[in-house]
Amino acid sequence: MIAVLVLGLAACGPADNETATGGNEGAGESLGFKIGLATSTVSQNEEEFRAAEEMVARYGADVIKHVTYPDNFTKEQETTIAQIAGLAADPEVKAIIVVQAVPGTAAAIDKVRETRDDVVFIVGNAHEDPDLIADRADIVLDVDQLRRGETIVEDAQAMGAKTFVHYSFPRHMSYELLSQRRDIMKATAERLGMEFVEVDAPDPTGDAGIPGTQQFIIEDAKRQIAAYGKDTAFFGTNCAMMEPLIREVMEGGAIFPEQCCPSPYHAYPGALGIEIPSDKAGDVDFMLEQIGEKVKEGGNEGRMATWVAPASMAMVKAGVEYGIAYAKGEVDRFDADAMKGFLEQETGGEVELRSLEGLENFLTFVSELEVF
Repeated sequence: MIAVLVLGLAACGPADNETATGGNEGAGESLGFKIGLATSTVSQNEEEFRAAEEMVARYGADVIKHVTYPDNFTKEQETTIAQIAGLAADPEVKAIIVVQAVPGTAAAIDKVRETRDDVVFIVGNAHEDPDLIADRADIVLDVDQLRRGETIVEDAQAMGAKTFVHYSFPRHMSYELLSQRRDIMKATAERLGMEFVEVDAPDPTGDAGIPGTQQFIIEDAKRQIAAYGKDTAFFGTNCAMMEPLIREVMEGGAIFPEQCCPSPYHAYPGALGIEIPSDKAGDVDFMLEQIGEKVKEGGNEGRMATWVAPASMAMVKAGVEYGIAYAKGEVDRFDADAMKGFLEQETGGEVELRSLEGLENFLTFVSELEVF
């Protein structure tokens, strides 16, 4: 079984672990049930937190009971367990959504099942062993990293790429999932008649740190564009690479199919100097529009892209919608087709969905691309 690798977690920071979203208190009183929702804090992963805020605004705080797990979740698993299990203490809670499913989620589900086997659990971005979490949750959601090995290269070619540059470092390539995805990228490039260039960059956890990695990307991207021309697509496996890579691709007129963690919010704002007003926090359409304007100003239209919506936000919102449908008796505990529909509803585009081998309820997906 391929281990699911958690990529690009934000740095830890102080935050209150109590419910943090409110408003529209009476918006959902007539539903007759509640949905529990556990996410990271705004400092750990803003996308998930903003998605939770949106669902509270959509249905009301009387329906969506939102809590957060600790920023230092690896050392505070008991708190995570208590937060998730606490949601099920309310008999009106019919479904619980957890994104990210950090360590302690499986134990929390076990605890809830002792007294509430009627509660449906939908979890996303699981940190625990796939077999372990899939045996407990009703539905597990995650990004299909192996399928991305094909789609990223295919999309790059569709955007005009003749060469594909893959940046990584030995530590990442020691991870089975990332090395397998790299191999799939290489095979896809060969199938499409593209040149595949593998480049070792400094590890950001090494002596030179993140600055060393970023400086290498700045210098090497220029070299690769000079060597292979503007019809060169770039991809990196580490979040710290993304901002300098986007800037160099923009300035060099090259191709950037998507980030290591595809999302309109990942690296594009910092790389392109996009300011996000407080009233636009979590507004995906606003961000896509702003990126599009910056790319147009830079004269690189049709050659830069990302997913139409952040995967983490899609998992939160689709999970809540599925939970509501379940509480209404409209879907069973596991319905892959229904989940696909909710993911497409919340991303606003087509979604490819498939089960992880041997685990039917572990659903992995790839979202539609937004080309700017």
